[in-house]
Amino acid sequence: MKTMYKNIDGILRANRVVVLVVVTASSIAIIISALVSYRMYQETKGGAFAIGTDGSVIPLKWADQKENLEIEALAHLVLFHNYFYGIDASNYERNIEKALWLGDSSVDNVYRQKKADGVYNRLLQYSLVQKIFSVESELTLQEGIRSFRTVVVFEIYRGTVTDVYELKTSGKLIKVDRNFPNNAHGLLISNYFENSLRKVDDQR
Repeated sequence: MKTMYKNIDGILRANRVVVLVVVTASSIAIIISALVSYRMYQETKGGAFAIGTDGSVIPLKWADQKENLEIEALAHLVLFHNYFYGIDASNYERNIEKALWLGDSSVDNVYRQKKADGVYNRLLQYSLVQKIFSVESELTLQEGIRSFRTVVVFEIYRGTVTDVYELKTSGKLIKVDRNFPNNAHGLLISNYFENSLRKVDDQR
């Protein structure tokens, strides 16, 4: 019987040793994995990656946030004004829908007012074509307030007649979550106004 108890005691001791070794090794592996993950995070948080056509990972350096915001804001305004005003009888519904993703209810209010005024009916009736010539925006970025003033020059083709107009708009930009492909810049136009519209001489 003593021999049996000694064998059992030896087996239990061996089991304890095995368990301690496994637990210790697992703990060390977890700590090492955590340290490696943290180091990788620290090295990559200042950059981004793209996947090449061959499946390779391509590192991309992030630009300064303020500079990047300004570039995206200007691109957002160009995109919006091209969608909202660069329209013809065949594309205006599709373009207006895209434009509405880039602004809040203030943009929708301007759209509804134009619709009530018969702008889009005339577009269809006379087969008008509005073509954007230029979009120039001035941004004010301070203390989280992002306001803009934009000057849009566009042409309206009526058969052989071409009229040129200058439109001045203004509003603010709100940071929102990116929504691909509807709102890729993650910005929303608010407090949107059409301040003035005048016909200009075509000097181009």
